[in-house]
Amino acid sequence: MGYRLAADAVLLLHLGFIAFAVLGGLLALRWHLAPWLHLPAVAWAAWIEASGGLCPLTPLENRLRVLAGQSGYPGGFIEHYLVPLIYPGELTRELQLVLAGFVVLINLAVYAWVWRRRASRAR
Repeated sequence: MGYRLAADAVLLLHLGFIAFAVLGGLLALRWHLAPWLHLPAVAWAAWIEASGGLCPLTPLENRLRVLAGQSGYPGGFIEHYLVPLIYPGELTRELQLVLAGFVVLINLAVYAWVWRRRASRAR
């Protein structure tokens, strides 16, 4: 049971990281140091998607699931958990590039908004 809980904790950490990479720029509205943590997360998330790489949390979760007597899964976290919820088909290379672009574009929009708010407050 310990390995299963650990695998579930890695799953939640992974999901939290993705949410942070996509929307964490909003923290910059309240916390001026947030971009120092958030921008490297965005770079990592975009790089993993654009390069077709595999986040190290995926093999860790799979290994813990195997140790718990469960089966692991092929592919990555996004293909296994998120794509079936959002997209009916398989994850393609083109879709990975779209996801990488989405992460970058949403954060450009968030930081532009944060910058405008800070600039208007400074006036």
